[in-house]
Amino acid sequence: MEMKGFRDLQIWQRGLELSILVYQHTLKFPKEEQFGLTSQLRRASTSVPLNIAEGWGRGSDKSFANFLKIARGSLYEVETILEICLRLEYITNVLFQTFKNEIEEIGKMINGLIRTLDK
Repeated sequence: MEMKGFRDLQIWQRGLELSILVYQHTLKFPKEEQFGLTSQLRRASTSVPLNIAEGWGRGSDKSFANFLKIARGSLYEVETILEICLRLEYITNVLFQTFKNEIEEIGKMINGLIRTLDK
């Protein structure tokens, strides 16, 4: 299958879904977190597919790999914020594990693509 654009990338699709899940679950966060953890978590989660798309659009493997590394950093930021949310009891352990599993899978996909581009 020929790749036509970033929308064809599974990592972009999964990153987008992760971001949507974050938005859905942060709707339930305390109102006093609207400009704190809620905002930070949403920004970090949207940064994943945004950086994948921007890197793809740059048109070079080196640039794409760099943006994938930024996306990976944002992914780890999401996981860290979710850990804080778990400890504050804004999310359940079950939900945290669901997010963590998805983050790990996306991370593996990003790492694999970075290795391929760096060759």
